[in-house]
Amino acid sequence: MREAIILAGGMGTRLQKVVPDVPKPMAPVSGKPFLYHILEWLEKFNIAKVVISAGYKADVIKEYFGDSFNLMSLVYAVEKKPMGTGGAVVFAARLVSGSEYLIINGDTWFPIDLDRFWSFHTKSGNVFSIALKRMKDFSRYGSVECNGNTIVRFNEKKYCEEGLINGGIYLTDRGFVESGKPPEVFSLEKDLLEKEVSSGLIKCHVFEDPFIDIGIPEDFLKAQSVIKPLK
Repeated sequence: MREAIILAGGMGTRLQKVVPDVPKPMAPVSGKPFLYHILEWLEKFNIAKVVISAGYKADVIKEYFGDSFNLMSLVYAVEKKPMGTGGAVVFAARLVSGSEYLIINGDTWFPIDLDRFWSFHTKSGNVFSIALKRMKDFSRYGSVECNGNTIVRFNEKKYCEEGLINGGIYLTDRGFVESGKPPEVFSLEKDLLEKEVSSGLIKCHVFEDPFIDIGIPEDFLKAQSVIKPLK
């Protein structure tokens, strides 16, 4: 059974001028909450169960979606306080049944071929895989350096004429994130991935699909013309 965790706890501070009073993943895009589009995309690839990691105004998400999205089961891991991306994953993973799961950022649109990503992860025997996006002329994202399919460095944000960025989609064996008794509050990116990069265990696959960060007002407006409901 394929399972996914969606990190949907963001307040959307930068978006509040254009979308007040809702969690960021509930910001309306083409007449539906942004999270609706993510769930539609996941459903295409036979994800059977989604754990929605929520925090700010979690009740808004639960009231809209309930406990299912068509045939896909939805369960909720609601933080009582912000736990960071890593803490949120560990907290939500208690509701995951299997030995591996996807982690999806709930504020970015990167509709990759999950069948191809899953095949890369399992056939290569990876414990943690990241979907990367090739970008040009960017400065608001950190870049990623790779040696073949292995990530060797995460760089801080700075202008890049061309490079790879973290697309915010991960596939992990559950023991990797949850091992070592991690703290209750920690960053998946800073406190785990950047520290483990020297181990050679952080693998990557590059995809060319559109990438939109709806947390940025200009990208949120762009999303209205790019993202459309399938039904």
